[in-house]
Amino acid sequence: MGNAIEQKQTIVDEIAGKLKSSVSTVVVDYRGLNVAEVTELRKQLREAGIEFKVYKNTLTRRAAEATELTGLNEVLTGPNAIAFSTEDVVAPAKILNEFAKKHEALEIKAGVIEGNVATVDDIKALADLPSREGLLSMLLSVLQAPIRNLALATKAVADQKEEQGA
Repeated sequence: MGNAIEQKQTIVDEIAGKLKSSVSTVVVDYRGLNVAEVTELRKQLREAGIEFKVYKNTLTRRAAEATELTGLNEVLTGPNAIAFSTEDVVAPAKILNEFAKKHEALEIKAGVIEGNVATVDDIKALADLPSREGLLSMLLSVLQAPIRNLALATKAVADQKEEQGA
């Protein structure tokens, strides 16, 4: 009997650790997806470095309470799977949101973004953001604009002087 309790406590500690170490966590209801669809979803998430696991709701609730994320407890009903991302905040929301658009059976329920409980709307808003690489390229183009403008202005002045001198 004590062994079963120890196993459950180990799982609760594992979930709590993942909730703490993840920058982004998304809880989904996967009821209605067939095996091939779940396999495809797992593959997409794995390629992005996201862990996707199914845990018992009672154990997940205990882990949420241990990490002071009790707001998750409201959505922990029915068959749930959890996507944990330790690197990219946007990736799990983006992948799951795109998958949910193609497969209506997948329902995003809630999540945790950088330690704060997030609603479905928060997750969908996060999914609409560009990826990290997209944001970096936008930042780079903004930083390059003044230099590019200076180079164009310098070239225009040089061309004008050349025309006057000719």
